[in-house]
Amino acid sequence: MVQAQARSAVARLARSVLSVRPLVEGLGGPVRVVAEGRDASGAPTGWSARQWHDVEQVLGRVARQAGVPSLALSRDVASGDLQVFERVVSDRLALADLVDAVTPMPDGLLTDIDQITAEAVANSFDGFFSRQSTRSHDGLPLNVYSAGPPGETVVVVPACGMPAALAESWMRFLARDRRVLAWESRGLFGAADHSDDYAVDTAAQAADLFTVMDHYGVADAHVVGLCGGAVIGLAAAASRPERILSLSLWHGAYEFAGGSPRTRFQNDLIELMTIAAHSRAAARSVQAAFWQVALTSTPAEVAHLVLYPYTSAELFYRYCRLNGALARTDVEQYLTHVRQPTLVVTSEDDETAHPQGSRQLAEGLPNARLRMEPHGDHASLFHADSTALMQAAADFIAHPTTRGDVAHA
Repeated sequence: MVQAQARSAVARLARSVLSVRPLVEGLGGPVRVVAEGRDASGAPTGWSARQWHDVEQVLGRVARQAGVPSLALSRDVASGDLQVFERVVSDRLALADLVDAVTPMPDGLLTDIDQITAEAVANSFDGFFSRQSTRSHDGLPLNVYSAGPPGETVVVVPACGMPAALAESWMRFLARDRRVLAWESRGLFGAADHSDDYAVDTAAQAADLFTVMDHYGVADAHVVGLCGGAVIGLAAAASRPERILSLSLWHGAYEFAGGSPRTRFQNDLIELMTIAAHSRAAARSVQAAFWQVALTSTPAEVAHLVLYPYTSAELFYRYCRLNGALARTDVEQYLTHVRQPTLVVTSEDDETAHPQGSRQLAEGLPNARLRMEPHGDHASLFHADSTALMQAAADFIAHPTTRGDVAHA
């Protein structure tokens, strides 16, 4: 029983370590962690030297096997003294929950850790989705992902600047009976040594979608665009309509030359991104304001992924150049060119991206249907309970009809 409890605790830790890998890679260098419990109550008082040693040994071994060796357990540092991103990592790891299960160290546990971690790696995002690297039309390295059986293909366009793992639940769901492709935003992943002299406009980001398809030899595909990925998918469908079978656009923020209301969040975001995209120094000056907003508006279950582009001034600068371009794109230019069946989804109470933008888009496209949810926003797309939304996307892909103007969930 003790051994089973210990194995379960190590497996949970391995999954948690794997989940914070993008954030840790964004931070670079050693990342301090403290023994926080999952209820954020802090480390238990009175840990013995042996308990500290055992927890540190388990963490070190799991982290090395998981490919995240830069995690460092700090015994004499309070949670409040950590950098904000280190606190997010500590909260995710919840090391205080390990102590009862792994101290004193059960016989044989240390030798089992490699196998337990290997199983976690195999079942993780990077284990399930084969990651490769390709080059964009202008020479940028792109991380590209694939999974699922051969045949009908769906390209998932994640939120701009976010690790593809943020869309893992969507990608796994759709890959049950279809081939699923995805990629991560240009210049933000695997391109640290590449200069910033590359295109950031919406057309370049849309062209990356076809680079991904070409890399895997896919002639045509359905597209699911999430958040900022919705504008990328729309632009791609307008530029190469013969290659896009259908569009499913979720909680996009759409700009219209003729005017469209914005939420307060949109206005603040565009203002700050415009400042940050001006220069690296400007990005550094508003970086903290951005991650503070992100921390307060992001559910804890995805904070370790959503905060990735804020981890350094360089990443943040690149992120704002990309995302700012999407936010300023006049989508009206695409309306007459996108004739594919299109599902446009938003919610009545979305305070992140104004629902009127989605309504205008659905009304302006010649072959679109609006699905209006009673509740939801960017963050809710990635909740564990979003299965009904993913099923709606799968149903539309299977039968991309747009009969009826408005569908209420």
